[in-house]
Amino acid sequence: MLHGEYSDMYIVGLISGTSADGIDAALVKIEGTPPALQVELIKHLTIDYDPVLRAEIFACFRPETGTVDRLCRLNVTLGEAYAAAILSIIAAAGFEPTQIDLVASHGQAVWYELPGVLTLGEPAVIAERTGITTISNFRARDIAAGGRGAPLVSYLDWLLFRHPTRARVIVNIGGIGNLTALPPLDSSADPLTFDTGPGNMIIDYCVSRATDGAQAYDRDGQIAARGHIHDGLLSELMAHAYITQPPPKTTGRETFGTQFGAYIWDRAQLLNLTTDHLIATVTAFTAATIAAACQKFVPFAVDELYVAGGGSFNPTLLSMLQTRVASARVHIHDELGIPATAKECVLFALLGYETWHGRPGALPVFTGASHPTILGSITPGRLRN
Repeated sequence: MLHGEYSDMYIVGLISGTSADGIDAALVKIEGTPPALQVELIKHLTIDYDPVLRAEIFACFRPETGTVDRLCRLNVTLGEAYAAAILSIIAAAGFEPTQIDLVASHGQAVWYELPGVLTLGEPAVIAERTGITTISNFRARDIAAGGRGAPLVSYLDWLLFRHPTRARVIVNIGGIGNLTALPPLDSSADPLTFDTGPGNMIIDYCVSRATDGAQAYDRDGQIAARGHIHDGLLSELMAHAYITQPPPKTTGRETFGTQFGAYIWDRAQLLNLTTDHLIATVTAFTAATIAAACQKFVPFAVDELYVAGGGSFNPTLLSMLQTRVASARVHIHDELGIPATAKECVLFALLGYETWHGRPGALPVFTGASHPTILGSITPGRLRN
């Protein structure tokens, strides 16, 4: 154990994902020891980024504009934004900051290219503004041990969501898609986890560009539902080297970000695709990458597929996915007891809890590290009596 023990802990977990829409924060009560953990979601909030701040984040995603001075300023600015979000969720839940034991902050990843990962949101600012001990920089230790630092969400899936007799795949469709393949408890098969490819990232890029920024995403999949999939473009996209690369693997905005979105946009213009047909095709691309990952790389038959993340709110995407994984039934992650939108911030609360107790939060079978690692760096908050 790294620090003092509590019979239960109240932890705020928060993350800003690769889509950089805003800050997701969750207040979570956790007690027990794996495999007998008890996790209770008390409150979840999503706080949209100010448009000026979001634009600055996107500028810092790009090597040509993400200069060192901008990155330094953004690091502090995000720390202030995260601290404000933490205080907001604590108040919304009817708590006081002094009742919270830990903050677990993933931050905003701006570059993910091994062996270097840059995640911003200064933890010293968070600890100073809130008075709460803050755990951050969760991926670096796993990477130092030879792992990919991702996907971390698989640890939560492994602890909480295995079924006695049914094989499950749990998919998170954020900016990037990732999956955790969980064999049943009565099986000796190993679990498997990896990033499948783009999630909402390319869909969002194309919607924003087609609407001159008036829409940031395809609400309820309405645009894609009106279009027809262009099979030729879809086949071309599915030939991308990452999609056919076997796991272990991880990816991010450096592969499927603005530059790749611009490439797809240009191809669509050459093919004279309407906006509806383009959005239908890139939505099918996300569904097809997930289905291909299940069919090519998961070493056992899948009975159930659960979808979390922003993509779970896109019924057109879910329908396309169900068509492509016909042997498994597609469910919304909420049916497992943790809402899809809250899952990643609950994850970081759980990882913070494990770090505090000196236990690993990533397993080699998930990340490819040489050994299990305790994740994160601890920035002290107020002194405890």
